[in-house]
Order: sequence, then C-alpha cells, then structure tokens
Amino acid sequence: MAIISDTGQRLKYLFILVAMVIAGASLVFSNMLTKQLAGEEREKMEIFAEAQRSMLKEQNLLETDMSLYLRIIEGNRTIPVILCREDDSILFSKNIDAPEDDPELFLQKKLASLKTKNPPIVMEIDQETVHYLYYDDSVILKRLSVYPYVQLAVVFIFILISFLALASTKRAEQNRVWVGLSKETAHQLGTPISSLIAWVEYLKTKEIDPALLNEMGKDVARLEMVADRFSKIGSRPDPMPVNLVDSVRNAIGYLENRISAKVRITTEMPDHPVWVKINDSLFSWVMENLIKNAVDAMSGQGEILIRMEEVQKEVRIDVTDSGKGIPKSRYKTVFSPGYTTKARGWGLGLSLVKRIVESYHNGKIYVKSSEVGRGTTFRIELPKR
Repeated sequence: MAIISDTGQRLKYLFILVAMVIAGASLVFSNMLTKQLAGEEREKMEIFAEAQRSMLKEQNLLETDMSLYLRIIEGNRTIPVILCREDDSILFSKNIDAPEDDPELFLQKKLASLKTKNPPIVMEIDQETVHYLYYDDSVILKRLSVYPYVQLAVVFIFILISFLALASTKRAEQNRVWVGLSKETAHQLGTPISSLIAWVEYLKTKEIDPALLNEMGKDVARLEMVADRFSKIGSRPDPMPVNLVDSVRNAIGYLENRISAKVRITTEMPDHPVWVKINDSLFSWVMENLIKNAVDAMSGQGEILIRMEEVQKEVRIDVTDSGKGIPKSRYKTVFSPGYTTKARGWGLGLSLVKRIVESYHNGKIYVKSSEVGRGTTFRIELPKR
C-alpha cells in the first residue's frame, strides 16, 4: 500500500509554497510602489527647493510676482523639510511640530535625523552661498513601506488559523472514524464469538483431545479480549493499578508462540513490581502492536529488546528491534493513520498505539532513535501512580 500520509504532507508543503509566492509577489509589488512614490516625492522636493532658491535670489521683491513660488512652497503639506546653511544653521522648517520649550534644540536633533533619511538637495544661491534642503518621507510613504509587512503578518495569521482549524476538523473526523469503526467491529465480533463459545462447550461433551479444546478455548478467549478492546475505543476506560512488569511479560508470552521462531525477544525489567494505573487490556494491545511492528520491520528474523526503567515520577519502556530502521524525516509520520510500508494493511497499528498511550493513559510515545539498516527504538513514557 502506498504511504497515504505523503499526499497530505505534499499538499501542506504546496500550500505553504503558494502562500510564500503570494507573499513574495506582494512584497515586490509594494516595494516597486514605494520606490515610485519616493521618486515622485524627490521630484517635488527638487521643485520645492527651486522655488526657495528663486525667492532667495530675487533682489527686487516689489517688482517680482512671488505668488507661484509661494503656492509651490505652501503646497507641501505632508513632507517634513528643513533648509539650512553649510554650517547647519537652520533657516526654515516646514511640517515639523517643534515644542515651545527649546525649539532650536529640537530642530537640530531633527536635522541630524533627516540627514540619515534622504540625500540633501543642494541649492546654489550664488557663487559663495550654498544651502541644503533636507527632507523626510511623507506619512503616506511611511505607511506604504510598512504595509507589506502588516499584510504578511495578516496572511501568516490567516494561514495559521486555517491550519489549526483544518487540523482540528481532521482530528475530529479521525476520532469519529475511529469510534465508529471500533464500535462496529466489536458489535460484529459479538455474534460469532458467542457461537464459538457454544461450539467449544458442545465439543467438550464429545471424545476430542482435551489439548485441542484447550487451545480452541484460548483462541476464543483471545477473540473476546479483542472485541472488548474495540468496545473501549471512544469511551473512557477506568485505569486500575497494574503491575506493569507482569502486563508486559504477559503480552510477550502471548506473542512468543505466534511469531517467527527466528525472532528472539529479550527483556531488561526490574525484579520488583512496578505499579502504574492503566487499562491492562488496552495497554497489552499497545505492546502487541509494537512487537508485531518490530517483527515486520525485521522481515521475521532478528532480535527485539524490551527494556523497562523507572525515572523519578514516570516509567519508560523501550522497544528496540534490529530491523530496517526509519529515516529521521519519518519519525512523526509513522504515527499518522494510513502510514505503512507493507504491501497489505491499513497502516493503523502505530496510530492506534499513540492514541491509546496518549489519550487514555496520559503518556507519551515517540521514536527515540533509529538508523536505517540497523534498527529502531520506540519509547513509551507513563506516569507512575
């Protein structure tokens, strides 16, 4: 079966790529507009400077019509400007609100600031006199230069909210599928199990090898346990204090006779009881799934080490196999519903394991380490009671 989760990952990356392209195009376009507006403001300031220079050069003010120059100068209502001599003594300022207390000091500080904003416009009044016009960007230009970043922030927040909403919806849908599938499975198993129990009891009255009947009884009991496990999915099973060492050993004991003889399972566990509040039926399902997953990863041949240790307020269980390993990029993906590398199967085993450990036992499960071609270690962390 193909890895279903890959499609979702590709769609996420495609969505992010498209969003980045849109954001980049928006930045480029806004920068173009900003530069164009900055150029137009520069031209306005050059005309403004020319009007100022012409007024200063006129000798006979009574015979010269200054109305045009004044209209140009008064027409600037948005761009802060300061006109000064070569020695930085200020002659004129416009669109700058200076405080009443010590305005000269304020204008000198503003002049120092304007020198860092735009190149000055040089005004040659005569052969010996040169003035300089310094100006700042208009309010509109400043807002336009900031707008792309505000837009990016809004787009980012929108994408984040969309992802969270999509993830929440997807999670809720998965939960409904899980619960519906589990309840229906438990319901469908109920009738044939009841029939099998009756047949086993009937066969006990016949002359049949008791050893065979005993094995049949074990398998029927196993089916009852499986149905019970599925019935608990979607409900909140009550955890009970359980000796985790015995629980893990029982799960191993059940599988040892049902997996390949070429697989060797070894354990490193405490000699004393380790009490943890769990649902024994569901947690044994976790261990069985992890062991089966390890067997599949080793193609039915290799070693499995199950190690348990107590660390402060938690118990850690490591399941290590000598299989083909998992690439680091797949560490989280392996727990996604639909992930499988086998030709057959639904890819629900590890997803079910994660759900049981985290949702029903307030624990954690993750890939502790893995090396392609060398093996993988899954770690379970459970709070101690």
